[in-house]
Amino acid sequence: MHAAAPPLDKLSRPLRDLRISVTDRCNFRCPYCMPREVFGPGHPFLPRAAILSYEEIARLARIFVRLGVVKIRLTGGEPLLRRDLDTLITRLAAIKGIRDLSLTTNGSLLDPAKARALKTAGLGRVTVSLDALDQPTFTAMSNSGLPVARVLDAITAAADAGLAPVKVNMVVRRGMNEADIVPLAGRFRHTGVIIRFIEYMDVGQSNGWRLDDVVPASSILMRLESHWSLEPVPPRHPGEVAQVWRYRDGAGEIGIIASVTQPFCGGCNRARLSSDGKLFTCLFATAGLDLRALLRAGADDGAITAAIHGGWTRRVDRYSELRVHATGKRAKIEMSYIGG
Repeated sequence: MHAAAPPLDKLSRPLRDLRISVTDRCNFRCPYCMPREVFGPGHPFLPRAAILSYEEIARLARIFVRLGVVKIRLTGGEPLLRRDLDTLITRLAAIKGIRDLSLTTNGSLLDPAKARALKTAGLGRVTVSLDALDQPTFTAMSNSGLPVARVLDAITAAADAGLAPVKVNMVVRRGMNEADIVPLAGRFRHTGVIIRFIEYMDVGQSNGWRLDDVVPASSILMRLESHWSLEPVPPRHPGEVAQVWRYRDGAGEIGIIASVTQPFCGGCNRARLSSDGKLFTCLFATAGLDLRALLRAGADDGAITAAIHGGWTRRVDRYSELRVHATGKRAKIEMSYIGG
């Protein structure tokens, strides 16, 4: 049961949404997240003993739900690299109060059998990252040898297993994949799959982000409207980060996430738990609250609840609103560590 009064941060934002990273490892080397020159063979990934066990994750999840969380998303790295992930999903699905349990994946390991196992365990839906349909562009964006057809098969497998609505995330980077905006939208019209186009963000320290590389949401929308008639959809819930548009011909909908040009910090109700148990209250955070230390020191639920409550109520994060004026070269945690 949720607390009678969920904690509010310094900007009166409630805690409702939790991203849980289950691993900092990934089998892709997308330049905007894990560029190969930084995350190469010698990169010091977290040792197994440092990563939260499924029992520890489930315990923390129960505490977060009592503090008001209703949505949990499993992320990474690539979460399907973690063994027996359906075991964790079964534990999380049993927690009363979670209304939306989902997972973000690059699709490389999501075959029909895996999709069915995840659904049986209690997963509600999946989001698949796909930055291009064109194979050379996809290869450049993912820095992997995976055929794009395998990701398309993963999307089909997820939909067939009932992990719906399936969402597809496309990070748009100028000079690399903006030509795939319209083809990707066209590929999934009339399928029930929802595409979300994401402005290229300055997450972490390694991706060499420049403002000139950002394709603004207005340009993305203009490209789409040059082919199809769209109409805006009002926000469906507080804290929704995507601006949603539907095709007037009934072919479905798309979303655009404009963190750079149209920041939405004012409604952000999301926290992130890293795979080694640190709580972060912003995707662009510089430091986190070590909950693993409390767990392994034998703290009871009351002490852990108080720590999370205190961390959230002290929260003042609004990086995207301040980006141009005040953030400078502030050190930030890598997205592969904190979860996307």
